[in-house]
Amino acid sequence: MAEMSNRSGFLKRLRSKGSIEDTTAEMSFIDHLEALRWHIVRAAIVWIIAAVGIFIYIDWIFDNVIYAPARSSFITYRALCNLGHFLHIGDALCMPPVEIPLQGNTISGPFMSAISIAMIGGIIIAFPYLFWELWKFIKPALSPKEIKYSRGSIFWVSFCFFCGAAFGYFLLAPFTFNFLANFTLGTTGAYKYMPTLDDYIDTINEIILGCGLAFELPVLAYVLAKIGLVSSSFLKKYRKYAVVVILIVAAVITPSPDWTSQAIVSLPLLILYEISVVIASRVDKQQAKKEKEWS
Repeated sequence: MAEMSNRSGFLKRLRSKGSIEDTTAEMSFIDHLEALRWHIVRAAIVWIIAAVGIFIYIDWIFDNVIYAPARSSFITYRALCNLGHFLHIGDALCMPPVEIPLQGNTISGPFMSAISIAMIGGIIIAFPYLFWELWKFIKPALSPKEIKYSRGSIFWVSFCFFCGAAFGYFLLAPFTFNFLANFTLGTTGAYKYMPTLDDYIDTINEIILGCGLAFELPVLAYVLAKIGLVSSSFLKKYRKYAVVVILIVAAVITPSPDWTSQAIVSLPLLILYEISVVIASRVDKQQAKKEKEWS
């Protein structure tokens, strides 16, 4: 330890005299890149393992998970219809039957679709670990107070993501496919609805991932409020602009242009925005209390 201290002092004296170049910052940057590389490698390994596991059971997953929202027997259709009967409103909540035959126009279509399902499914399954690796990378740059405030962040980020993914899969996807499958163009029957396999896979992937990321709004509001970039008064002041942005986001997430699907997405996002206002308000009160204690 004494030798290292003496060497450090010797290097400092040499730098002050301009005898050698200061390479500490460069080495520090390289060390950060090396740490980042290993975080990415470990995250990629877990992602690939999850994707391989999905690919092994791809037939069962496609039949019972991916293609399920396109069948009339999907749990959401039955649950809404049963709810309508329970409320004694007849078949008001029963959506029209839907069966979506898929076609392929390329030789590699089924294989590439299986790869896409495995990769996106791997991201969803491994999401908590992927975020954990990101957290481990940025944790050394945080102060003890910031680390204390961020306890439980992995759980809440993962919880919000899975809630959004479930919302997109069980609610938005059925309404989207039901609308698109029952929408007709013209009255002569010249148009026959037969979407491609790739189009169906891309649509359901966008819905699930889009809703999963959109449901991170409360977590984002908490982080921004903690670091002082937003406040509850700021969110309240720009609420009307946020409504417009939410409607635009809902239009992007929902592949179908019908108002029902966009309303299904917009309403939870508006609720999440109000939750974000409440969270930011609580953070403001906590910070005001601490400032008062310090003063």
